[in-house]
Amino acid sequence: MNAPMSADVRSLQSVPTVAEEDRARADHYALLARLYFAAPDAVLLEALEQHSRMLGFGDNAFARAWAALGAVAASTTADAVAAEYADLFLGVGRAQVMLNGSWFLTGFLQEEPLADLRADLAELGLGRREGVAETEDHIAALAEVMRHLVVTGPDDAGLERQRRFFSRHLAPWYGDLVTAIDAVPAANFYVRVGSLLRAFFDIERQAFDMV
Repeated sequence: MNAPMSADVRSLQSVPTVAEEDRARADHYALLARLYFAAPDAVLLEALEQHSRMLGFGDNAFARAWAALGAVAASTTADAVAAEYADLFLGVGRAQVMLNGSWFLTGFLQEEPLADLRADLAELGLGRREGVAETEDHIAALAEVMRHLVVTGPDDAGLERQRRFFSRHLAPWYGDLVTAIDAVPAANFYVRVGSLLRAFFDIERQAFDMV
């Protein structure tokens, strides 16, 4: 399959035979891809609040992260989050927080980790869609790739592809990304998004360690 790779999560179609647990995993990867690709609109903020209420509250990091995200989604506006996104991840000159794996792994963009990623994507039959500005090591693009791997590979071989990709291209730096966002005083909504990313990715890493 020569699927396009970008931060547009709507471009990937779910496979009907995916198990419920894997579909939930894929949905979380898609959500994180969407939130890091661009600020959410009012409809998505409302959906986050409603989903948080449906999940209820639990005594674990994942449940607490969802509760906090739902609360901040209910108390903010799309305009405020858009301004925060621009301040954190766009900015004038260099952004306050970079969203690229190469930056966290080497301190520079367009470095060896990106070349390694592109080689792995080529083996998977994936590539960046023409016209997409973000490089393949952008956190949104990587989350989208994981969604694609989950919905297209529910068997043992597919699970190994997921494990290998996550271990090579997300596990080494996602914690540093969340820490960097937490360190920005003006960050609010994306602190909660980062907490959800960390909690979900921690669960994924623990599960892959058992494979």
